[in-house]
Amino acid sequence: MAERIPEEKKRERVDSLDNWKLEDDKFIVKRYRFKDFLKGVEFVNKVAEYSEEIQHHPFISIDYKMVTMKLTSWSAKGLTELDIKCAGKYDEFYNQMD
Repeated sequence: MAERIPEEKKRERVDSLDNWKLEDDKFIVKRYRFKDFLKGVEFVNKVAEYSEEIQHHPFISIDYKMVTMKLTSWSAKGLTELDIKCAGKYDEFYNQMD
């Protein structure tokens, strides 16, 4: 089980990410905008494949051209370095899309 990020380090870790926001002191959230619906679905499919590989799954919401990702680690009852890693990976996927 991954260890929860200590309270005194949490803000620093979240701030190291690109436009991710801390929500309810235990989730990180980001919204991604796409040119069209299918590009958003393509992105979600990449995230889903990666999530299955590492067995760590985000909350995903698709609202037409907007995809919202929300991460936390239930087993740790808050944010872990795995959540931070996943957020960075999702940003990579997004930045690689045309």
